[in-house]
Amino acid sequence: MEEYQEFFRIGQYTDAEAMTGCTVILCEDGVTGGVSVRGGSPNTRDTDALKSENNRKFVHGVTLSGGSAFGLAANVGVVDFLEEHKIGRDMGITFIPNVVGASLFDLRIGRFDVRPDFQAGRKACEQAFNNQTFQLGNYGAGTGCSVGTINGEKNAMKGGIGLHTMRHGKLWVTAVVAVNAVGDVYDEELGKIIAGARKPGEQKIGFSEALFLEHYQNEQALFDGNTVIGCVMTNATFSKAKMNKLADLSHNGIARAIRPAHTTYDGDTLFVLGANQIETSFEAVSILAVEAVRQAILKGTKAAETHGDYLAYQDV
Repeated sequence: MEEYQEFFRIGQYTDAEAMTGCTVILCEDGVTGGVSVRGGSPNTRDTDALKSENNRKFVHGVTLSGGSAFGLAANVGVVDFLEEHKIGRDMGITFIPNVVGASLFDLRIGRFDVRPDFQAGRKACEQAFNNQTFQLGNYGAGTGCSVGTINGEKNAMKGGIGLHTMRHGKLWVTAVVAVNAVGDVYDEELGKIIAGARKPGEQKIGFSEALFLEHYQNEQALFDGNTVIGCVMTNATFSKAKMNKLADLSHNGIARAIRPAHTTYDGDTLFVLGANQIETSFEAVSILAVEAVRQAILKGTKAAETHGDYLAYQDV
């Protein structure tokens, strides 16, 4: 059992036919939360409540979904499931769960008219409570992910969802990331792009930055429909303000693994959840968080499977 499973439950709903899905991270007792949105085209729910100056003290769940703006409906199913299980703020008349979320664009890879909905959110929660084994690649929010979309879907590659845990002494940080970037995925250890934009007839991959420059006079959104979303969990104890700062710094993991990152056409969003179990250095947690995000991106990309024209890393 991984360390995060003592405090968090993760469940996934996957529609392999429609190529979409959602992933939920649940924390029944409530934890301190934070969020950072760096992409220019986000789809999010209830992120204002996580601002340091606002009243929201605890978070009970995070929903990561496909389906673009439509996929935010999965969040409602998560709220409904948690209320049913009496998880959330006890208001006397009922329990109100604090659930935040973000969605990514996956409508072109499968069926555009099938998106994660109320029932998808509930089913993901059921899997979380059934201790579902986390699956990498084409599962949950990673089902319809793609990378390197700037040169069109026929020249893009398959993204996916990844999970990675970093440890140092009693401290641990776990990141879950759905990789759906307009840019390319870069592996620092290999020193090269491992998935991204392709050109017909060429074996090389990873043209995204060059193509952005090539289209510098073109104002059309030729490469819309992307977004990297994820959640970072830790057993560290920090204030809400520090959690928001940690979420911001965790984006460095995206910047190290995606080229280019945080574009106008991505809605890159990272949530952070702290279980408040140990006192520790903020810098230590941020170092582990950045690496956990980077490694989760690589794992999700390497585990992805080819779907149609979207070739996977393992097939290239």
